[in-house]
Amino acid sequence: MSKQMINMTINGKQIETAKDSTVFQAAQKAGIKIPTLCYLEGKSPMAACRVCVVEIEKVRALAASCSTPVFDGMVVHTNNKRVRDARKIVVELLLSEHEGNCQICDRSDDCELKQLAHDLGIRDISFDGEKTASYEDISTVSLVRDAGKCIKCRRCITACNETQGVGALFPQYRGFETRIGPAFTHQLDAVACVQCGQCAAVCPVGAITERSHIEQVVEALEDPSKTVVVQTAPAIRAALGEAFGMPPGTLVTGKMVSALRQLGFDGIFDTNFTADLTILEEGSELLMRLHAALKEKRDDVALPQYTSCSPGWIQYMEYYFPEIIPNISSCKSPQQMFGALAKTYYAAQKKVDPKDMVVVSIMPCTAKKFEAKRPEMFSSGYQDVDYVLTTRELGSLIKMHGIDFSSLENSEMDSPLGLSSGAADIFANSGGVMEAALRTVYALTTGRNLPTKNLHVKEVSGLKGIKMASVTLTDVVDAWDFLEGVEVKVAVAHGLENASTLVKYSQEHPGELHFIEIMTCPGGCIGGGGQPRFTTDDVRRARIAAIYKEDEGKTIRQSHENPAITEIYERFLEKPLSERSHKLLHTHYHMKEKVHLKEDA
Repeated sequence: MSKQMINMTINGKQIETAKDSTVFQAAQKAGIKIPTLCYLEGKSPMAACRVCVVEIEKVRALAASCSTPVFDGMVVHTNNKRVRDARKIVVELLLSEHEGNCQICDRSDDCELKQLAHDLGIRDISFDGEKTASYEDISTVSLVRDAGKCIKCRRCITACNETQGVGALFPQYRGFETRIGPAFTHQLDAVACVQCGQCAAVCPVGAITERSHIEQVVEALEDPSKTVVVQTAPAIRAALGEAFGMPPGTLVTGKMVSALRQLGFDGIFDTNFTADLTILEEGSELLMRLHAALKEKRDDVALPQYTSCSPGWIQYMEYYFPEIIPNISSCKSPQQMFGALAKTYYAAQKKVDPKDMVVVSIMPCTAKKFEAKRPEMFSSGYQDVDYVLTTRELGSLIKMHGIDFSSLENSEMDSPLGLSSGAADIFANSGGVMEAALRTVYALTTGRNLPTKNLHVKEVSGLKGIKMASVTLTDVVDAWDFLEGVEVKVAVAHGLENASTLVKYSQEHPGELHFIEIMTCPGGCIGGGGQPRFTTDDVRRARIAAIYKEDEGKTIRQSHENPAITEIYERFLEKPLSERSHKLLHTHYHMKEKVHLKEDA
């Protein structure tokens, strides 16, 4: 059914817009910019910052455009003197109590408050207000909170409660005394924070940031006794360019490798290599479960199988759905598989003592910092991954070293851990792990490629929160006769609130689904909490398109066809789910308490 439309005027421009729009949305559609510090696309308006105020003719008070509905014949002024003066007062009041430390703030180059003050022509602050006391929460491995910089916009609360459904952050007290944080002003490590970083991704200032590992990485690179290798996640190549002014979705794979080489890494590899490995291990695990359920007719098989490569999802599951731990794939994430292989297989090849090897990951995700520290992730005999840098941190590191990123020539990843398939690239997108798995499972069981256009499974791609699809297996090869005619049903969710809905659906419909992919962040890793800000759906779509382009441009597009994967099984791992594979590439998880206060708290 088509939407009912109305006519209105904004800044003298007559426009037609949907009757259920807000003034802010109507202005956006008309290409008219209204500044805001609290609005989040697709979320309920908060009207907390009051920066988006506009004047509506025949209405006495200025109105917050994000929460004001349109009406037919409405006449709006978004930038006249009255509106500009009101905005300046609001922003000056925010600045008067903001302990910004702009000279050394992590967000000084992309602070929305600072940019807004500049755009409004604010050169002096008229108010000498009391400042919020600065207090740093460094209790978690992944995130840092600085209360003195918080402007109470409540974006982090929306991200944590609405997008993720985690509920680690809330407003407390009132007025100037308002504090944003965990209940009872506890630190983040006392509550069920999954360290996904979506709060940091939407924060307009520097009140929540990733916990930086730049200093440790630089120290390792400058230590001649260390062999420092780096792995880069697939989502990085479609977003890193944004840190250097390039449009979202610009593929910078080759430039990224050149920059990492100039930084002095001894080996530059692709996390995609172990993404391909994940498909072989996880796909084999799924087939093993299906064999037990369908051929052996066992009723104790934990189906559906859930993916395990997103550490925020794993933490969320441990807190909120520990009953499905048996259903979680035992595969480590590609990041952790790479670390374990780097300090065993690769270290042996290079005749390097693993205690002298430092493994650095470049990830779109702040939760990867936590994942690297999990006690389960020491299967090489050492911490498998030593340090994790987000995409934003890598951008800062490149700038710190004076590298002109835009002018760099393209370079290739190193071998043997740098070769990967297009299926591994699409791990970056919501639905990508599922599509990669279906490509391989279908080919292994039928001897044919997936009969879809360009190997894509469109039903699981895109930004819809929950997606479902099915693939029917016919004319299977002899070893998989039990799958003949089986309709393999799969589902995908991104964003933990959607994940919760999908888990509950699966529990209410036992036996319906066989395989479920969960990604913590909206859009998947391309929308990770460590990606360049600000990530809207348009930005996500541009990054997703770039990743599919990368996939389609590769000669090898299915994980099982990667010759480097075949080689590592022949030379080291033996076969999927072998004893050595289980030791290095698989793990297990545990139930966690939602509140875990220290005794002295």
